[in-house]
Amino acid sequence: MLLRLPLLLVARYLHNGRLRVLFVALIVMLIGGIALTYNWQNDLQQCFMDIEEAIQSTVSSADADPLAPIRLEDVLQAEPRPTPGRSIFFHETSCHQAENKKYKLLELTARQACAIESAALHNPNFQVFVLFAGPTYRPSPKGRNNSNQQPLVDAILSYSNVHLRNLNLWRYAAGTPIEEWLKDGSLFRSRYLFSHISDFLRYLTLYRYGGLYLDMDVVVLQKMEDVPPNYTGAESNTHLAAGVMSLAATGFGHEIAESCLRDFQHNFAGEDWGNNGPGVITRVAQQICGTKDITLMQEDSKRCLGFKVYGRGAFYAVPWKQWRDFFEPEKLEETMGRTKDSYVVHVWNKHSNQLPIKVGSNNAYAKYAEQNCPRAYRAAGEYF
Repeated sequence: MLLRLPLLLVARYLHNGRLRVLFVALIVMLIGGIALTYNWQNDLQQCFMDIEEAIQSTVSSADADPLAPIRLEDVLQAEPRPTPGRSIFFHETSCHQAENKKYKLLELTARQACAIESAALHNPNFQVFVLFAGPTYRPSPKGRNNSNQQPLVDAILSYSNVHLRNLNLWRYAAGTPIEEWLKDGSLFRSRYLFSHISDFLRYLTLYRYGGLYLDMDVVVLQKMEDVPPNYTGAESNTHLAAGVMSLAATGFGHEIAESCLRDFQHNFAGEDWGNNGPGVITRVAQQICGTKDITLMQEDSKRCLGFKVYGRGAFYAVPWKQWRDFFEPEKLEETMGRTKDSYVVHVWNKHSNQLPIKVGSNNAYAKYAEQNCPRAYRAAGEYF
């Protein structure tokens, strides 16, 4: 009886010609939306799956044609490989197809190059790995001309401890606690796919190798090689952040990384931007420390069993709501004062990436770049 009532109402309304047309149009739009969403998700998943096929299809052509782009090597196979606990990792998870659909040429912004250079500059005894989660190629040196010069890439590769690598998501997850979960496709149904792949990879990389993970929108201000592992930083009074995290490759650090992978899997929410990044390390730290009080985590070192929670001044001295302070000349002295003891500054690219800086400007971000990523800053051109 309950089912017949709505069906009778629909049948009655469909006798009206206009309503019948509207009803059919709504059904078509609904089916079309589902199809578009399905195709979009499949295209994005294929974008990351194509790396293996692309590698295989271009090896022979690259060997035959000295002008062909050169693929980045796989992080699991190439030498040198990451030294467990003694490496710094960045991830680049965008996946833009080239116009000819054959190659995705390596691209870095000046600010990404600055983050990488600053890490390499201040930590010469650590290897710095930039991992690209997509089929990525460098122009052949023999085929370079004015249109495909890469001064920013050349700037970071002038450091002997910087390495650019590809990774295949499925092979990278093989043998880890999250391998089977990745296969079910939940990750690719995320509303914030590229951000959540980045979240996924940071915890997976720390599980595989330990070491130090850094976001691409930071500037490293001082040496971090000798800072004891197993730490992260508070972003607010309620949450830890996932933009700077260090874990030991074995023992307690590896256990934390495994807990993070399991939390990511069990609590994954594709419609929530922060749940799978800062949310993961916050929940895991709450379990370790036995409290949700971020202040207690910082003040009572024994409570967290050796896991260090730094105050905001270490990595996030300028909160995201005040991101413009990095760009405003009148805030220069105040901002430099706030970050004088910081290991890292986080410039909140999600909000600040559309605001250009003219090279030579008198603001905090420009000063950080001049001092901590001088080669990338010089290679940036007119704007940084």
